[in-house]
Amino acid sequence: MTQPRRGFHIAGTHFPAPPLAAGLYLVATPIGNLGDITLRALQTLAGVGLIACEDTRVSRRLLDHYGITTPTTAYHDHNAATVRPALLKRIAEGTSVALISDAGTPAISDPGFKLVREAHEAGLPVTALPGPSSVLTALVASGLPTDRFLFEGFLPAKATQRRNRIVELSRIPASLVLFESGSRIAATLSELADSLGEREAAICRELTKLHEEVRRAPLPALAAHYAGDAETRGEFVIVIAPPGEAAAPGPDHVDQLIRAALARVSVKDAVGEVVAATGLPRREVYKRALELARERNDAAP
Repeated sequence: MTQPRRGFHIAGTHFPAPPLAAGLYLVATPIGNLGDITLRALQTLAGVGLIACEDTRVSRRLLDHYGITTPTTAYHDHNAATVRPALLKRIAEGTSVALISDAGTPAISDPGFKLVREAHEAGLPVTALPGPSSVLTALVASGLPTDRFLFEGFLPAKATQRRNRIVELSRIPASLVLFESGSRIAATLSELADSLGEREAAICRELTKLHEEVRRAPLPALAAHYAGDAETRGEFVIVIAPPGEAAAPGPDHVDQLIRAALARVSVKDAVGEVVAATGLPRREVYKRALELARERNDAAP
């Protein structure tokens, strides 16, 4: 029986892919548009002995599109501790293994980095192929400063931890890049606007896909937009300008920030949040926070 030739197809043309040497190959895959994959990535996926996928069903769509028949196995958060030693063992015994995520560059916000770390520790070859990344795609599409940026990933799920982390991020002199789900985008933007004020930001939704959208505005305006009937289906990346990009906040906006913080935390913590978000002198913010706290107490029934 004739064995199928290793390779991949593009527009009906077959391209051969010779078998690769043993090692771990980190392969970036499209974040939406299947045409964004590189020729080197296709040749690698067709040439390795095994592909470790975040979700084999998702990856199968890409592999089938290009006629790649390499065997696949699942490697994700829930099975990583068990599968990782088995993958390392196979590499050590001579198998070439490609690691891919559902979309984009593997080992970013997924258990892939542990596999890479342990491969290095075991003295196994590791090769990374450059390619698509929603982080960099959103950053360059945002029009916000790109010379220095921090990728945060998803904010903490618990409210207190999330608010504290936003305050910490507010002090970082760089553009911020965050991931968020459609179900939480409105609430997250509201919290970001409360703490970071009028900073410019961009919401990048469904990048490279049919309904791609990049919306740029100050955080309060974005929060108001997504609090309405805006489309929230799809994947979201939030890019936020560094401190100092927006004009100094006026008295009304400072009062708004203080009131929002006082509704959640103590005067001391509220002052810390507003100082971090605005850069205003602590004494000035503390004085105004006491005044607003007294007004709120006097107005209480």
